[in-house]
Amino acid sequence: MDFERTPLQDVLVVTPRVFGDERGFFMETWNDSSFKDAGLNASFVQDNHSRSSRAILRGMHYQTQQTQGKLVRVSAGEVFDVVVDLRRSSPTLGQWFAILLNANNNKMLWIPPGFAHGFYVTSEYADFQYKCTDFYHPDSEISLAWDDPTVAIEWPLEPKIEPQLSTKDAAGMAWAEIPLFD
Repeated sequence: MDFERTPLQDVLVVTPRVFGDERGFFMETWNDSSFKDAGLNASFVQDNHSRSSRAILRGMHYQTQQTQGKLVRVSAGEVFDVVVDLRRSSPTLGQWFAILLNANNNKMLWIPPGFAHGFYVTSEYADFQYKCTDFYHPDSEISLAWDDPTVAIEWPLEPKIEPQLSTKDAAGMAWAEIPLFD
């Protein structure tokens, strides 16, 4: 696996090696030793898989308790995947990073605890899979407004199509209102 730093401290793009021929392909999407060699000591407790249609926007989510690190990837389709740094002590507090994750580039994104995360589906549909370092804790889940002008994420929205949001995401909190991490 190749590990590439991003402009946000501790967020990494992970590219697995893919071995393929006329029969198909094989790739390793998690290897504890490879991650430890890259300086990441992650222990995962939960795997999730969601399917979303074009123009679905999910996020920007995080938990204030049972904070989660996530290793995210797309196994079918494509998403514009976004993280926002919420760590007060970070030099990149309030900054965002985005990457296209799709079934062709096989890239994954490591998101440590202390970040809000979301994605927008740019293909007909997308299968989004992610590993979490802690369990889902709905009572402490926060949604940062996806369109907050302070953070100013540049979403690649479909022309003339409003993004489809859950009720929770449509009521996301402004940057000035959200709890941050120390």
